[in-house]
Amino acid sequence: MPANLTLAIVGGALIACGVYLITERSLSRILIGVVLSSNGVSALFLVASGAAGGPALIGLTPKAEMSDPLPQAMVLTAIVITLSVAAFVMTMAYRSFQINGHDEVQDDIEDARISELARSDAASASYEDMQFSDTGEDVVSE
Repeated sequence: MPANLTLAIVGGALIACGVYLITERSLSRILIGVVLSSNGVSALFLVASGAAGGPALIGLTPKAEMSDPLPQAMVLTAIVITLSVAAFVMTMAYRSFQINGHDEVQDDIEDARISELARSDAASASYEDMQFSDTGEDVVSE
C-alpha cells in the first residue's frame, strides 16, 4: 500500500507552520511552533511506518503481516520530548512575563556587538592585545 499523500502533506504543512512560529520573538508563539513541528514529525513517522498490520508478537501474527513497532516507539519518544520542551518554554515565558511584563525574547547585547565587529571585519580588543608564542600558545600581555 503506498504512503498516504494527504497525511504527508499535512505533516509537511505542520512542520512549515511550526518552523515559521519558532522564528518569532514571542515565547508563546515559539511554544505553539514547537508543538506544531512535533505533531508534524509524528505524522511523518506514521507515513514512513507504512501500512497498518497486526501486533508484533511472534506466534500471534505471521511475519509478513506484522507492523513495525519502531515508528510507534519513535512517536512516543517524540511526544515525551515535546512535553518536556513545551514545559521548559512555558516556564521561560511565564518567568519572562513576571519580570518584564511580556514574553518577548530580548536582544542579546553581546551578540549584537560581535555581529557588528564581524560586519566591520575587525577583531575585538581583547584578541588584538593577545600575544602568541612560537608554539601557538597564548601569552598574556601586560
